[in-house]
Amino acid sequence: MAYTPPTWPVSVKGVAVDSRRRVLLLKNEREEWELPGGRLEPSDGTPELAVEREIEEETGWAVKAGPLLDVWIYQPLPVTMPDRRVVIVTYGCSVLTPDKIPVVSHEHKQLGMFTADEVPGLTMPDGYKQSIAAWYARM
Repeated sequence: MAYTPPTWPVSVKGVAVDSRRRVLLLKNEREEWELPGGRLEPSDGTPELAVEREIEEETGWAVKAGPLLDVWIYQPLPVTMPDRRVVIVTYGCSVLTPDKIPVVSHEHKQLGMFTADEVPGLTMPDGYKQSIAAWYARM
């Protein structure tokens, strides 16, 4: 039998920080905090454009995707879906509308703004925490 390599979806995420140096996070259906963003779409053109589009759709914030921060593999629910993986690509983002109050879309349960000191104690994958720390280190 011929080997078939796995194919995993790619999700682009953005670390966006407001004028008070708080990172914007969204709570998902798994009760985890996550960075805003989503799957690459064929019409996006580039991952950077995709993350800009996704953040505006999910929060109302206009952002400019900046440097690539990290690429890592997320395995959701390993007990029930052991072969499921998602490639996560994170970018540091400049907020173009820092005075606009972000809103939560229908895709998430809650929106939160957190300081760098609060992030380590949140329920979220370590990869997101590392990306957030990397962006704060560059600011």
